[in-house]
Amino acid sequence: MRTTLDLPDSLLGEAQRLLGSKSKTDTVVLSPTELIRRRRIDELKSLAGCIDLGIDLGRSRRRPGRTRLASGCAWLTCAWSPSRSSES
Repeated sequence: MRTTLDLPDSLLGEAQRLLGSKSKTDTVVLSPTELIRRRRIDELKSLAGCIDLGIDLGRSRRRPGRTRLASGCAWLTCAWSPSRSSES
């Protein structure tokens, strides 16, 4: 959509520099997009602690059947156990 705007050059220049835009059109399109994104983030932040998800965080952090590798830096799901191999 074509629109004629009367914007101060200094304002548009600073916005263009801060956003890293190469053209004035990119600056004018990116500015409201960024404003909308930030407002949505603020709305989500305002909901923090207001919604009860009914999740037991302690239980969700304990996952059965997982074993820490010897290096201590990764997790491995272990389906094999010595007691199972002796049953066959």
